[in-house]
Amino acid sequence: MNLLALTVLFPLLGSVTLSFFPRMSDRAAATIGAGSIGLSALVSAMIIYGFAASGEAYGQTLWTWVSVGDFTPAFALYLDGLSATMLGVITGVGFLIHLFAGWYMKHDLEGGPGMGRFFAYMNLFIVAMLLLVLGDNLFLLFLGWEGVGLCSYLLIGYYYKDEANAWAAFKAFLITRIGDVFLAIGLFLLFTTFDTLDIQTLLEEAPKAWAEGDTMANIAALLLLGGAVGKSAQLPLQTWLPDAMAGPTPVSALIHAATMVTAGVYLIARTHVIFELAPAVLTLVGVIGALTLLLAGFAALCQTDIKRVLAYSTMSQIGYMFLALGVGAWDAAIFHLMIHAFFKALLFLASGSVIIACHHEQNIFKMGGLRKRLPLDYWVFIIGGAALAALPLITAGFYSKDEILWMSFANGHYILWFAGLAGAFLTALYTFRMIFIAFHGEEKLHAHAGTGIAHHLPLIVLAILSTFVGAWIHPPLADVLPVHEGGEHGTIKIIIELLSSVVAIVGLGVAAALFLGKREKAEHMASGPVGMRLWRFWHHAWGFDTLYDLVFVRPYLMLTRLHRRDWINSTVNIAPQFALMLNSALVTTQNGRLRWYAISLFAGAAVLLAALLFG
Repeated sequence: MNLLALTVLFPLLGSVTLSFFPRMSDRAAATIGAGSIGLSALVSAMIIYGFAASGEAYGQTLWTWVSVGDFTPAFALYLDGLSATMLGVITGVGFLIHLFAGWYMKHDLEGGPGMGRFFAYMNLFIVAMLLLVLGDNLFLLFLGWEGVGLCSYLLIGYYYKDEANAWAAFKAFLITRIGDVFLAIGLFLLFTTFDTLDIQTLLEEAPKAWAEGDTMANIAALLLLGGAVGKSAQLPLQTWLPDAMAGPTPVSALIHAATMVTAGVYLIARTHVIFELAPAVLTLVGVIGALTLLLAGFAALCQTDIKRVLAYSTMSQIGYMFLALGVGAWDAAIFHLMIHAFFKALLFLASGSVIIACHHEQNIFKMGGLRKRLPLDYWVFIIGGAALAALPLITAGFYSKDEILWMSFANGHYILWFAGLAGAFLTALYTFRMIFIAFHGEEKLHAHAGTGIAHHLPLIVLAILSTFVGAWIHPPLADVLPVHEGGEHGTIKIIIELLSSVVAIVGLGVAAALFLGKREKAEHMASGPVGMRLWRFWHHAWGFDTLYDLVFVRPYLMLTRLHRRDWINSTVNIAPQFALMLNSALVTTQNGRLRWYAISLFAGAAVLLAALLFG
């Protein structure tokens, strides 16, 4: 029996139910919201188990969606190794986040629009994300793509009464729409070339129509890449992600760590044949990833908000995935995507627990000494931070990130490999800077630990998956993505692996030297003239927001002011103005006086009689 449709149906029913009954109790809303995702996760587990046993890809056609001439895309779902991996991540990690959200929102709803609306949006997001990864044609994929953008807007601006939150949601929506325009144009190009948007057909026909390096293949790949960088917050469309932390913390965990921001990685991997036909664009993917991971790493090093540190780390880790795609390490990119979902969801949920425990305080410099009062949060932060920093052997992040670094070196991309190595040092440095400042040192406020299964269970499960246990899960990608073996090279591979491990450990050591204890060295470095300028520059993320404001926003506003009364608009307005003038003249004749009406009648008759006599 084909159960694929049920994975989408359960969260859809949950969203619809919550939407039609928004005033239900918070407990009922949380039960429906988390329960629908739990059912979807259970069905997904059965599907993935069956797929692992058979290894055969299959689809499920529900109905023909649109029928216009020869254009008849179906509302159909498709399961192979790649979509099965994404299905497990979305429903599995998504369920844990929904479960935790039931606890979190109970402490974070003051002045909010209610838990029913929150879970309706969250469930709808899961629906859109599942359509994105399960759709067997690019038309359905694009529907899910736009759906996650809409849900992101609704959830980032969930506390819409705060103007800053509303602007953060608007910024995310606008910037990701820029990428979406490129993606839409890319889909038009592919359809006009191949007369289909069926993904498997496109992957088969593209090599027949285009030779490697063909101009049209390059253009199509560039347009798809434009959509990917927008949704995955990569350079130059990366500025929306840090501001998106205005949403509730479970939103950050679900959308901006585990699922939505990985949509760009999925898109490139799914359309890998087109990118392999455009090697220059594929190299550009790796370069964009390398630049983003370095820029985000330096920015994370100078943040004071615990969620913004994690936001920039997300940008950096997505950069690693783009780097992996660019060097041809397709399976390593998806493997890191899965592992990243484990440890980054863990870190975001743990940060939410800390924020609630610290009475909604998010500044790490106002925390301190939390390890004694929040032992569970401290240890899951240690585990998640170690996985993020890819500490060797014991963490899942080591196995996925190490594979990316090795493949970039083995495939001859030495500059990208060095960038990834530098990023590994920065990752360990900013991650343990955050942990040491927040959990060590002098206790600055009275924190209270979270309680309950909804709080503990997601943190513990994700913590286990962030260790080497999570690395035992291998995505079934052998028959989906191309395998580019970098070669074992024996001793060289061991040296590269040891080097990446040493770099991560050195980053941890530097963080301990600078941020444990009184932090005098770090304060001295930051207080100097050069250090202060660098800190401000990196704290504002290299000034991209200021640059875009100067280059795009202000000139656009100036043009709108100049053309507010432009001549074209004035010319067009002549006709309605003339009509209004005639209307005003006629209105004055309607004064309600009988004598006036009689005189008008006789005058009109006289005019008509004169016209007949002298005409």
